[in-house]
Amino acid sequence: MFPDSLTFSIADWINAAVDKLVGQYGDALRQVSDTLLWALMGLEGLLRMTPWWLLLLVVGGIAWHATRRWLSAVLIVALLFLVGAVGLWDKLMQTLALMLVATTLSVCIGIPLGILAARSRRLRAVMMPLLDIMQTLPTFVYLIPVLMLFGLGKVPAIFATVIYAVAPLIRLTDLGIRQVDREVMEAVNAFGANPWQQLFGVQLPLALPSIMAGVNQTTMMSLSMVVIASMIGARGLGEDVLVGIQTLNVGRGLEAGLAIVVLAVVIDRITQAYGRPRREVKP
Repeated sequence: MFPDSLTFSIADWINAAVDKLVGQYGDALRQVSDTLLWALMGLEGLLRMTPWWLLLLVVGGIAWHATRRWLSAVLIVALLFLVGAVGLWDKLMQTLALMLVATTLSVCIGIPLGILAARSRRLRAVMMPLLDIMQTLPTFVYLIPVLMLFGLGKVPAIFATVIYAVAPLIRLTDLGIRQVDREVMEAVNAFGANPWQQLFGVQLPLALPSIMAGVNQTTMMSLSMVVIASMIGARGLGEDVLVGIQTLNVGRGLEAGLAIVVLAVVIDRITQAYGRPRREVKP
């Protein structure tokens, strides 16, 4: 048995810090929560209100624009149609809305942090270990502080998803910018481009494949949180998977699981196609 005299606990320190955070910034956290919930419910309502056939046409058009292949677009539409045919269309829209909001937040956070990490070695040295911790901690650990701050519902599910999914986008944005050819940057400097012109005119366009790979990975990781998010009231397809596990309803759980797979395949094909140089996308 390990001697008690050599043991210590950080639980009290963390609890005190969380209590202080809630006491000082409770109103601000409530405003953030209300804003996110308003955006999520608005997007979810829009998706569920849109006629299914119109949404399929929109997704098919996006798929064709990304891949320039009619067969890929038709296959994507057919897969989504099958999800609706088994009665999971509303749940699909709930999951899609949650994932889109979480991915948008991840992009707004991840790309700027990746750019800053690429430009500052000190920031990168501090950030990379933190990203390692974010990716290796068990997912349920994220839920504890988030639930304490925001309670049950969709908002803590969004925050937990962002914490889990933003890391690859930061890493790949940083990697893409640092891999821009030095000779290209020297030529840009010779023409007198300022830092903003260098960033938006050269570095980001050349790093776009890497950044889109990060968006792809972030989206896939967001989808992997669907079932866990359902445990704290996020609903959607993950709820059906969870109910299937709890009630041993294999068919219901498998249907919802396959629907999540379909959504992952659709988003993966589209984001990967946009990440490739246009000359590689053949009609």
